[in-house]
Amino acid sequence: MVEFAIQTENLTKRYGDETAVDSLSLTVPSGAVYGLLGPNGAGKTTTLRMLTTLTEPTSGEATVAGVPITNCVGVTERIGYLPAEPPVFEALTGREQLRYAGRLQELPTDVATERIDSLLEQFDLEADADRRISDYSTGMRKKVGIIGTILHEPDVVFLDEPTSGLDPRAARTVREMIKQLTERDTTVVLCSHVLPVVEEIADVVGVIHDGELVAEGTPTEIRSSANSAPDLETAFLDITTDEDEIDSDADTLDYHEKPS
Repeated sequence: MVEFAIQTENLTKRYGDETAVDSLSLTVPSGAVYGLLGPNGAGKTTTLRMLTTLTEPTSGEATVAGVPITNCVGVTERIGYLPAEPPVFEALTGREQLRYAGRLQELPTDVATERIDSLLEQFDLEADADRRISDYSTGMRKKVGIIGTILHEPDVVFLDEPTSGLDPRAARTVREMIKQLTERDTTVVLCSHVLPVVEEIADVVGVIHDGELVAEGTPTEIRSSANSAPDLETAFLDITTDEDEIDSDADTLDYHEKPS
């Protein structure tokens, strides 16, 4: 196993005259939970897309699980990526969607079946597994997306707002799943507006603002650097200062959610 699951050096992405990510340099230890935070439009999703090979950087370098991100196949074999809105096929059932994911990941049929059954039970989706996804709620779709992301037991998992749309019980299941992943040395990069959850489970936190990494450290270190803030949420607001960039409606409700 490599010492650092993710390493970036001056990773930059520009769209014309706009710089989405500016000279990002960070290291994420293997087996850690790294909380990647930032206001909307700060560059978090662009960073995830570069690290998962979906977007080519303008300049800079990065490795994921020891593989340069220029090696798309090598990286994608070792990672799982859950975007904020998981891609699903409406006409398939939940089980069919997951079997399809298993085939894409070249899992043996018996291995895929065993893992799918186990994860459906873990996420309380057994009773609905053979219903069409078109009939699923937002939370159920998110659960299917999470299962598909971890089905092949990747070395590094990228989760963009994994608890958005989930009820408290399902959100707790996601937190427990993240802890289980790190127990087997899987590295997790977590983007979330639910800062109490990040504070609970992240080993290291990085704060991006206007495309730049403006703070990094343990949650305790981040709080200390922000005038000894009482919690990560207060520290985040102090560091980024632009409170108007935080969602004012649905995402704000998620943002203030407390771990159950």
